[in-house]
Amino acid sequence: MNTRAAVVQGVGGCVPPRSVDNNELSSRLDTTDEWIRERLGIARRHVADGISTVDLAVEAGARALEMAGGGFGALDVVLLATTTPDRLCPASAPEVASRLGYTGIAAFDVNAVCAGFVHALATGNALIRGHMADRVLVIGADVFTTLVDPGDRLTASIFGDGAGALVLRAGSPDEPGAVRAFDLGSDGSAVAAVEVPGGGARDRLGMPLANQRPYLVMDGPVVFQRAVREMTASSKRVLDKAGWDVGSVRRFVPHQANIRIIHGVAGKLGIDAERVVANIEDVGNTVAASIPLALADAHDTGLLAAGDRVLMTSIGAGLAWGSAVLTWPELHGKARL
Repeated sequence: MNTRAAVVQGVGGCVPPRSVDNNELSSRLDTTDEWIRERLGIARRHVADGISTVDLAVEAGARALEMAGGGFGALDVVLLATTTPDRLCPASAPEVASRLGYTGIAAFDVNAVCAGFVHALATGNALIRGHMADRVLVIGADVFTTLVDPGDRLTASIFGDGAGALVLRAGSPDEPGAVRAFDLGSDGSAVAAVEVPGGGARDRLGMPLANQRPYLVMDGPVVFQRAVREMTASSKRVLDKAGWDVGSVRRFVPHQANIRIIHGVAGKLGIDAERVVANIEDVGNTVAASIPLALADAHDTGLLAAGDRVLMTSIGAGLAWGSAVLTWPELHGKARL
């Protein structure tokens, strides 16, 4: 039996300084503050004017590493979950690692869109449990507003930019902070439900660059139905793997897709509102940053305490979904400044 586990030792998060509230959107789109709040649960989102995915990832990663403390030691791996790398090629993780002061270590991107952070966390967990790494930095960061049609009232209202990070170290399964179990899945037959059609090799092979389709397209009803269904089912499976009853979960941290999806999944799981961690009102849907940024905010506001059982679940384009459970460690310091 493997007695080695990945243990959380630090959390960090950041958002760009520019905040766009619903009234600013309403002034240029056919929408209102009331419509956005009621349907999406969002009051404002942050937009990365002149700030890149790497910039945000470095800031969130640095805060998580600072919380981990000077005795943490050298990193072995940097994992960056993102759909908006600074460049199509190369991956952004090596630059993040370099700017954090780590060269010569493994660093690579993971793309599962809104489920990306859980997939990256599972990868870091596997590297530690498999004795390929002792210390891993897992970051979720996106400037997804760059992929959103500024004239589309729905997607322009939903998405914001940000980054969040967790530091993992090798430890034992019975200590606070230990990651207990994962459930990952996908359904590629639903690829058209939410996608950015242009910019990839398929378009480049047969379409002039000027005619490529650069913005997100989304089938809202399909995404809503599949999100509630898959996140609920995945959450149940990961709880079964961990041997946890849903009643023992202290904090439920879902992907911040929209408030109706969050409430829909929580309701089907039988999790009351007091146990749900939601920061969507202030940051919107930040894609791969969604869950780690919610963890950072929950830490800073005192919603997370050492020993709390935490359930995380997510779904993104692909479709790809993923859930994880862990016990929260005792952490000191602020995750966001």
